[in-house]
Amino acid sequence: MTEPTEFKIEEYFYGHVQAEGIVEDRYGKVRRKFSVTIDGRYEGNEFILDERFHFDDGETSKRIWTVSRVAPGHYEGRADDVIGFAKGQTNGREMLWTYRLRLPMGKRTWNIDFHDRMFLRGDGVMLNIADMRKWGLKIGRITISFHRPADAHG
Repeated sequence: MTEPTEFKIEEYFYGHVQAEGIVEDRYGKVRRKFSVTIDGRYEGNEFILDERFHFDDGETSKRIWTVSRVAPGHYEGRADDVIGFAKGQTNGREMLWTYRLRLPMGKRTWNIDFHDRMFLRGDGVMLNIADMRKWGLKIGRITISFHRPADAHG
């Protein structure tokens, strides 16, 4: 397998990808564990990422992203629970992805700012560290490890 030199969201996530992750509070205490399955496909010029989350407490959720490459190394994305557009920029095998998400917490919904830093390793595993902020203050972190099953490409 050739080692990737550049991260392209539409290439890495095309087909089926699996991931595991944790949610930490602002003090670093693990609050939740989860797994996610992602199926990526093209619809015209847009790339669709269908994410299905399964949390250790039995909760499930989904998010369907529509991602467009707006310039070399620059992306925009939208989803039903994202306020406005997500913005992404790649630099080699790294990508920064920022967005504001409507996140249900108990009986309320909070608007949380996400700052994802993705790192594509040479073995095809991608690590994503997402800091969550409210009113500019860090309220937590999500760490996710993505991998592709052996037969998952298209």
